[in-house]
Amino acid sequence: MSRNALSAAFPVTVPVLMGYLAIGIAFGLMLQEIGYNFIWAFFMSVSIYAGSGQYLGVSLLAACAGLGTVALMTLLINFRHLVYGLSMLEKFRGMGWRKLYMIFSLTDETYALLASAQAPVGVDPGQFYFAIALLDHSYWILGSVIGAVAGALIPFDTTGIDFAMTALFIVIAVDQWRAYRRHLPALLGAGATIVFLLGLGALLGQQQMLLVSLGVIVLSLLVLRDRLDEEKEETPSC
Repeated sequence: MSRNALSAAFPVTVPVLMGYLAIGIAFGLMLQEIGYNFIWAFFMSVSIYAGSGQYLGVSLLAACAGLGTVALMTLLINFRHLVYGLSMLEKFRGMGWRKLYMIFSLTDETYALLASAQAPVGVDPGQFYFAIALLDHSYWILGSVIGAVAGALIPFDTTGIDFAMTALFIVIAVDQWRAYRRHLPALLGAGATIVFLLGLGALLGQQQMLLVSLGVIVLSLLVLRDRLDEEKEETPSC
C-alpha cells in the first residue's frame, strides 16, 4: 500500500477516528469491568471487529452464555452486513487478496465511507479503499485497548456507557440521510422494521422478529436494485 493512499485516506477517516476512539474506549471499559484485561480487548478487536457484536459479547461473557446463543445473537446483530456486501460487489472487484480483508472489515462506519468516498486523482482506488478499511480497524483496536487499560488503572462506573454505540448509529443514519436525495432504502428499512415489530413482535419475540424483518429488507432491496441504480444515475452531482 502506497503512502499516497494512506495520506489520501486519513482525512476521510478522521470522523471515524473520533467515533471509534470513544466507543472503543467504552467497550474496553466494559470488558475490563467483567474481568477481561486489555489483551482480551486487543484480540477481540483484531479478530472479531464488530462494534455492536463486541458490546453484546460483553453481556454474553458476563452471563456465561452457551455457544448456540452466541452464534444466534451474532447472526441477528450482524445480518445487515449481507446488504452491505451486496452493494460493494463492484467496488471490491479486482482487489485480489485484499478483497478478503475488505469483506471482513466492512463495518457500518467503513461502509458509509466506502459508499461515498472517491479516490483522488493519481491514487489507485483499490489501495485507497484498503487504506480506509485498515485505518478504521486500527482506530477501533486502539480505542478498545485504551479503554481496557484505563479501566484497570482508574475506577469507572460504566452504567449507561453502552449507549455510545447507539448514539454512533444515529449519527451515521442522519449523515447518510442528508448525503443522499433518494431515501427509499432508509424508508423501506424503517417501515419494514416497524411493521414487523408491531405485527410479529409479541408473537415471535424481538430477536426472531428482527431476523424476519431483515430478511424481507434484503429481498426487497434485491428486487428494487435496478430501480435504485437508475435513480442513482439520474441524481445530478453537486
